[in-house]
Amino acid sequence: MAFQKGIALDVTDHLRRTHVMNKSLFRTFLTVMCMFVPAGTAGAQSIEEARAVYAEGRFTEAADLARALDTSEGYALAANSLAICGYYIAPDSEKEGLFRLAVEAARMAIRLDAANPEAHLQLAHAMGRRAQVTGILKALKKGYASQIRDAVREALRLDPDLAAAHLSLAAWHAGAVSNGGFFASLLYGANEEDALAHFKRALALAPQEKVVLLEYALALLNMDTIGNHAEARDLLERAIRLPQKDAHDRIIHRKAVEQLAALDGE
Repeated sequence: MAFQKGIALDVTDHLRRTHVMNKSLFRTFLTVMCMFVPAGTAGAQSIEEARAVYAEGRFTEAADLARALDTSEGYALAANSLAICGYYIAPDSEKEGLFRLAVEAARMAIRLDAANPEAHLQLAHAMGRRAQVTGILKALKKGYASQIRDAVREALRLDPDLAAAHLSLAAWHAGAVSNGGFFASLLYGANEEDALAHFKRALALAPQEKVVLLEYALALLNMDTIGNHAEARDLLERAIRLPQKDAHDRIIHRKAVEQLAALDGE
């Protein structure tokens, strides 16, 4: 299965600031690719067909095709596609709706096959993205933090070597500490040590994934911008050197380029 690109919680305000809508042609192109679904699109005949559409950046079409398969694997892919589209591309007015659909798809994936680690991972991914637009206080009241953590832990219980799950749990720890500090540690057991341990494990399992390198770099900068400057820069440069395998990789590549430029300008 294609490596999961999404992440349960943001690890830094650096990345969030780059998601504001702008008027660039690149952004406009991605928005069209995300939202446009050709009339009369037939259901996918296989998960590979849905993945191919996802790789082209037609995320909502990929979600429709994947859901039509009515399998756990298909619903997990649909959840991932919708969460990516909502987070990186959709206008603010449409984010909540896409994230809600992503959560529903992930829950259906679990319902069809509770032993599918990707299904639990995508639930964490979708809930994390939804929490970001819901707001910290409302998300805490709804118990999102513990639900996201538990979903990722279940994914790792089912597949201890799932690199995306290690990345997601690392981001959860880093994001919780960043937003909640001492209380995050007290209430949820979040800490920087576990964040770094899971980032390192994700990198060891998937050293050729742009998203791992980018998120690890952002977490390091969030923890200690000055002290981790050199290591974060190295991770960003490595991410940029890697080939862009699909549409999501192209988005991640652009974010890495932007972050490196911002780092050089500090």
